[in-house]
Amino acid sequence: MNPTPMTVRGAEQLRKELDYLKTELRPQIIEAIADAREHGDLKENAEYHAAREQQGFCEGRIQEIEAKLSNVQIIDVTKIANNGRVIFGATVNLLKSETEEEVTYRIVGDDEADIKKNLISVNSPIARALIGKEVDDVAIVKTPAGDVEYEVLSVDYL
Repeated sequence: MNPTPMTVRGAEQLRKELDYLKTELRPQIIEAIADAREHGDLKENAEYHAAREQQGFCEGRIQEIEAKLSNVQIIDVTKIANNGRVIFGATVNLLKSETEEEVTYRIVGDDEADIKKNLISVNSPIARALIGKEVDDVAIVKTPAGDVEYEVLSVDYL
């Protein structure tokens, strides 16, 4: 299995979530199950069943995060010399040709992607079109509505 690329920030966020799940949420759920058990008959005990379900989700997420972190390749773009080329982890300022609108995206791993924060997955059509481009290059992104052209204005390794 190939390692999954992830930024330093993305790995830190996953580790932080894992720590929260193990040190805070898991003990709370165990306590809720113990409290619910004291209420007697478990067959008709909604609190017990809700706590057990929450425990299942929590344990599943812990396993998921541990699996991701065990197969991750952390890429710190701040330690790479900026040669002006768009790479994983780069922050790219673009000009959308048809609207003259400027947009800035950071290319991140799948788990970190959040379009509201302008974090796009390395596997997204825009990122795939941008990888390898340099300042003043034009990237053509195929969308359902047709091709969209972006001109690369700047590339930063932040």
